[in-house]
Amino acid sequence: MIVQSIITPLRILAASTNQPFRLDISDPAPAPADFNAIKAAQKAMWSSGDYARIGVTMQITGEELAEAANPRPGAQVLDVASGSGNATLAFARRWCRVTSTDNIYAMLEAGRLRTRADRLEVNFQPADAEDLPFPDASFDLVVSTFGAMYAPDQPKSASELKRVCRTGGSIAMTNWTLNGFIGTLFDVLNQHSALPFGTESPTRWGDQSWINQQFSPVAESIEFRLKRFYFRYPSPIQFLEFFRTFYGPVKTAFEGLDDEGKTQLEKEVLSTIDQFNMAMDGTMIVPSEYAQIVIRKAG
Repeated sequence: MIVQSIITPLRILAASTNQPFRLDISDPAPAPADFNAIKAAQKAMWSSGDYARIGVTMQITGEELAEAANPRPGAQVLDVASGSGNATLAFARRWCRVTSTDNIYAMLEAGRLRTRADRLEVNFQPADAEDLPFPDASFDLVVSTFGAMYAPDQPKSASELKRVCRTGGSIAMTNWTLNGFIGTLFDVLNQHSALPFGTESPTRWGDQSWINQQFSPVAESIEFRLKRFYFRYPSPIQFLEFFRTFYGPVKTAFEGLDDEGKTQLEKEVLSTIDQFNMAMDGTMIVPSEYAQIVIRKAG
């Protein structure tokens, strides 16, 4: 899924319960992050839009990840935080036995509809990336396209990916990087509603040193490759309106602001697009850097 910790989930949770949001900065030792509360807010945020409208445009990232992972036909594959199913479809098309998981029902349903249209056989199951309901070493391949990176307890999510992957298997991911277009867009959103205490930017998953820190102890090899996905839209305004309508993090960010704040955020998003836009004819062709990662688990 494209993301969860992008804006303040606790602010969303407060709004959903009709309680005022207050941040007391006088306490020098704030309590540890309540990850359960954050995840509940994330669910509300992602459910507010229609991520499938966004996700299907990025199918190529799932296909290229499947080629890099090079699965054998019949391999047992787990797609973690599968979103609208890009990796799920890519690996199922290569005759893998795929279990597709997400903690948002609408995401699973979108993936189910797509696999049905392509006449593919996939097992869909609700699951939390930080608490996968599978035994140790259950899968030959554990994959995620812009999904597991958004779990608020990042070391726990990484630990789960390692746990369910068998010895000699692989973990394959695509993750946005800090300095790419999406990473910069995250920063713009966070300026209007900061990350909650105890969580880190999801772009850490696009940092090679952090990936090495988390996975080197169990890895035979780590292939880390920087790639680009191109966002192509008729115009920057069309992109803004599309994301404002269907992409939960952007939709919720705008809904939490007054008219002046919305105008300012709109200007900053359009300025970010202009910073990266390669098109010279009024359309939008924006490259966004991401990391394609394949980790071979030591035998």
